[in-house]
Amino acid sequence: MLRIWGRTSSSNVMKLLWLCEELGIPYERVDAGGAFGRTRDADYLAMNPNARVPTLEEPDGFALWESNTICRYLVATRAPGHALHPTEPRARARTERWMDWQLGHLNAPMTVIFFTYVRTPEEKRDMVATAAARNEAEALWDMVENALGDDPYLGGAEPSLADIALGPYLHRWLNLPITRKAQPRIEAWYARLKQRPGFATHIAVPMS
Repeated sequence: MLRIWGRTSSSNVMKLLWLCEELGIPYERVDAGGAFGRTRDADYLAMNPNARVPTLEEPDGFALWESNTICRYLVATRAPGHALHPTEPRARARTERWMDWQLGHLNAPMTVIFFTYVRTPEEKRDMVATAAARNEAEALWDMVENALGDDPYLGGAEPSLADIALGPYLHRWLNLPITRKAQPRIEAWYARLKQRPGFATHIAVPMS
């Protein structure tokens, strides 16, 4: 059976678990990372020299790291042609653009905000850096607000890997104890995603 190494509190692991629910892919998950350790063990480093989670391990020993790459791989190997990863070049490019944007732009400020309020003791928080990250993140989420337009999902009429890549950060943005401007399209998008069992089970959960 497919094995996913990583703790359920990791945003990057959450993506894979949600995608597996969407595609009906059976898997075994093994706790790793954070308090569970394992990522510096020799056998884990042989699979993933980054020493991070997640890592996907196939029954034949093939291993893959980088969550967005794993998402593409799972669709390609388990559900080729699925609407989650469109085959039409422009639709696919629009989807993958958001996946790259999540890594290149959104991840950094959202990580600062998340760690401040969830994983850093109050007396050690850098609130100046957090305020700057919040402002940066809000401007980025405004881009998403505008991009959604009248579409129900980020990629258009149907969910795509763009939604899956941004989903964990969306949940955090709307639930961390920060001030936010009204972003009605984002809020409606979040409400729609919460109706999907995989999102409700793996993404819309208490943060830790």
